Amino acid sequence: MLVLVCALGRLARAEDWPEFRGPTGQGISTAAALPVEWSPTKNVAWKTAVPGAGWSSPAISDRNIFLTTGVNNASGGVSLRALAFDVTTGRALWETEIFSATEASVQPVHAKNSPASPTPIVEGDWVYVHFGHHGTACLDRAGKILWRNNRLRYDPLHGNGGSPALVGGLLVFNSDGTKDPFVAALDKTTGELVWKAPRTAEVRQYFSFCTPLVITVGGRTQIITPGSGAVSALDPKDGREIWRVRYGAGYSVVPRPVFAHGLLFIATGFNRADLLAIRPDGAGDVTDTHVAWRTTKGAPLTPSVVVVGDELYAVADSGVASCFDAKTGTVHWQERLEGNYSASPIVADGKIYFLSEEGVGTVLKASRTFEKIATNKLDERTLASYAVADGALFIRSAAHLYRIERK
Repeated sequence: MLVLVCALGRLARAEDWPEFRGPTGQGISTAAALPVEWSPTKNVAWKTAVPGAGWSSPAISDRNIFLTTGVNNASGGVSLRALAFDVTTGRALWETEIFSATEASVQPVHAKNSPASPTPIVEGDWVYVHFGHHGTACLDRAGKILWRNNRLRYDPLHGNGGSPALVGGLLVFNSDGTKDPFVAALDKTTGELVWKAPRTAEVRQYFSFCTPLVITVGGRTQIITPGSGAVSALDPKDGREIWRVRYGAGYSVVPRPVFAHGLLFIATGFNRADLLAIRPDGAGDVTDTHVAWRTTKGAPLTPSVVVVGDELYAVADSGVASCFDAKTGTVHWQERLEGNYSASPIVADGKIYFLSEEGVGTVLKASRTFEKIATNKLDERTLASYAVADGALFIRSAAHLYRIERK
């Protein structure tokens, strides 16, 4: 029996969105009355300024919104900070510096990246924030730092991107830099390193930016960790590899895995993306035996996919949206949406919500036939993914945080 594991220690409130891609980590919302139309003036409950620069998506729990940001200073450093806002009013609640500008020097980042791209993750009264090679920290809900760990250094390329995941007593994240990539597991109560699993795939480019997904297969917990050249399933007890699927020269892997119908859906990164459906019940190298289907046409480089019923929906970075049969890979439709895409889509109430880099939100009916419901423009750059809570959509743009709801 294949069952998705909830990565949180306690069940999230139904309206919470406590990590990247929501309570299941797969972009699925149970909200039933989200708006399908908005603009800079229509259905905007509030809009609040966000200091600094960052593309972390909102994490929402118990009436609080958590973000991260980086604020440059004149000496060439960047102050890495955690922020909290009130979900109802948008009022800023607190701002805590996690790593000072003397600890986190500014390094070149890709034009689509930022000093603060990984999304926070919330469990109970603890908020975990991650800044890749700069370090990781845990705060309480009042913004007090409980622990920090900035000892896991590596050399990134284009900055950081992947968010952490929780599994049992561990906080797990990928550390895929220019050489010697690894997956790390910290004790979530102390921040101390529990294990460190090296990547062993032989590839020309080692750097990637993926977020792990935790699943259970046959009663055994697996941490699914895509990296350059291969995706691996790790045992959370010690980080040992359970199985792997190789995908050649794929690198700079960004999309978070999705698990449905007993299949894992993995995108393989640059230069050419493939979309793979993998049966996660093997052992060792299962490249030749456990790939159910794969396709190149319409495969995303950056956005994650989403599964609704028997269909899988994806959008390529260029804006080509696709609907596949999740079990077979059969294409039901492929249509071009306005704009370019980095944010991951979500599903709510039978609708798929896409968000372009130019701030265009497109809403489609979740269907085997293409049906556009609405196209909405905020006129701000937007690379962070949607969050859903309290019957509303939350969108982080380059300078603001929006609450979008029906009026």
